[in-house]
Amino acid sequence: MSEPARAPTFRSAVVPAAGLGTRFLPATKTVPKELLPVIATPGIEMVAAEAAEAGAQQLLIVTSPGKDAIAAHFADSSELEAELKARGKDSLVQKVRRAHDLIDVRTVTQDEPKGLGHAVGCAREAIGPDEEAFAVLLPDDLVLPTGVLTKMAAVRERHGGSVLCAFDVPRSEISAYGVFTVSDTDDDDVKQVHGMVEKPAPEEAPSTLAAAGRYLLDRAIFDALDRITPGSGGELQLTDAVALLISEGHPVHVVVHRGGRHDLGNPGGYVRAYVDFALDDPDYGPDLRAWLAARLNG
Repeated sequence: MSEPARAPTFRSAVVPAAGLGTRFLPATKTVPKELLPVIATPGIEMVAAEAAEAGAQQLLIVTSPGKDAIAAHFADSSELEAELKARGKDSLVQKVRRAHDLIDVRTVTQDEPKGLGHAVGCAREAIGPDEEAFAVLLPDDLVLPTGVLTKMAAVRERHGGSVLCAFDVPRSEISAYGVFTVSDTDDDDVKQVHGMVEKPAPEEAPSTLAAAGRYLLDRAIFDALDRITPGSGGELQLTDAVALLISEGHPVHVVVHRGGRHDLGNPGGYVRAYVDFALDDPDYGPDLRAWLAARLNG
């Protein structure tokens, strides 16, 4: 008799998307930052695809009032698809349908900007009572290549607790990040976390492992969020809740991702992501590469 299929490590993926996108104003007066395209695909659709690839069945998008366009992007588009099909544009039909077919999408509302911890807490009731863990993906972060969530799920299966993603960054740049205090395991790319420091001076940083925007959190995080004290601006910080769990013996590990990363949260990072993806695109890449070479040498 074959063994029964194992339940997935997580079913729900939370994507906090309630911010105002102030660094992209005036564009984000009417278009949510998360829908700005990398070539032709919104960043949040790319993050949704990553979650689905890792086995998530439900995407919980935490939005704020007035950001209904994000949910609309993932809604049924059969009327548009029918019009495109009638015009013989079958390849566009597939592109338009992709977001709706990727994963079941629900939205929850964060009425006030009270920090990442508060945003994650807003998804509590939408996560099933039988779900022992859930993923959090920050839509500003593109982690490349995809697949780190699958490795994180395997680490949780082995060690339990919560698992975060980290990048090894040059010490000279470490003061821009949250940095982990870690010890080794028998896997060079998996470290046990003992603490975290926000934006330390390079000489005071406990390691060169910096937090990235991927989390696989035990549902114990909700109890921790209820017990931490709001910081500046009344915000609840997710890292404070993780630190509380660590202090109480909850196992926390990081997976060190050896690939790349793009930050879509600021115009400079967004431009780099757009150019990077465009250079790899078979339709746009050759002409763009030639143009850039001429532009930089001109």
